[in-house]
Amino acid sequence: MILEVTNLTKRYKSGNAVDNISIQLKSGGIYGLLGKNGAGKTTLFKLLTNLITPDEGSLKINSAKLKPIGAIIENPGLYGYLNAYENLKIFAEIQNAPRNNVSLQEYLKNVGLPLDRKDAVRNFSMGMKQRLAIAIALLNDPEIIILDEPFSGLDPTGVSSLIQLIKSLAANNKAVLISSHLMNELQNCCNYLYVIDNGKIVNQGDTNILFENCVSKYVIKGDGIEKAENLLPNLISSEKNRITIACATSEISEVLQKLLENGFLIASCTPQVTLDELLNPIRNVV
Repeated sequence: MILEVTNLTKRYKSGNAVDNISIQLKSGGIYGLLGKNGAGKTTLFKLLTNLITPDEGSLKINSAKLKPIGAIIENPGLYGYLNAYENLKIFAEIQNAPRNNVSLQEYLKNVGLPLDRKDAVRNFSMGMKQRLAIAIALLNDPEIIILDEPFSGLDPTGVSSLIQLIKSLAANNKAVLISSHLMNELQNCCNYLYVIDNGKIVNQGDTNILFENCVSKYVIKGDGIEKAENLLPNLISSEKNRITIACATSEISEVLQKLLENGFLIASCTPQVTLDELLNPIRNVV
């Protein structure tokens, strides 16, 4: 394990912002921290990066590097009037990282930013600002990357592009920890998921298995599929070429077989999971 967190707790007058949290990260893994706004995600990240100190618990980083963690906490703090290269150079100086022209251009290239763009960062899209912030987090070649709500404000193309960048970081043997309140984005990129609520980890496990175990309904699409509503006692809603049913994962194959036997052609069957379902008490998912 590159990072081991044991029983970490942070108290405020209003209560425990982080309450007895234990997590572990392996090099090359992508980990998600999923929770509603105010659940304690940012506070946990501030504890991991020593921006605040815990009241209880321990944090162990198994690295020989002086700066093993690179992080974006809350909004990227960029200098809007400077261009990407100038921003990177300033942060490299602050962090005492390599700041020669070749090194800085390599960082920009690695996160997919154009080397020939010289205009101010304030003109950048949100996705480009996120990429620049990740380039800054990568200064000093950390072994752990922490990203706080990196998908917020991105359009679908920006989300897809950022997910590919995150996967490339993990492919280079970095451990990546991402917080978000957006389930689909974490499901599409994370190997393992921690679900946090009121400062506590309430559910965790392999992402695909965790989602599969929490499925309670499916959306089935097909030409005229709404005419099958009498065959399905657990129907939630019905509209043209689309129905939603309450159904466990173990039962869906039987439902689909029944539809096929009655002459309905199925275009797609999509499991539906809500955050509230993932916030259920811890399941034994490994």
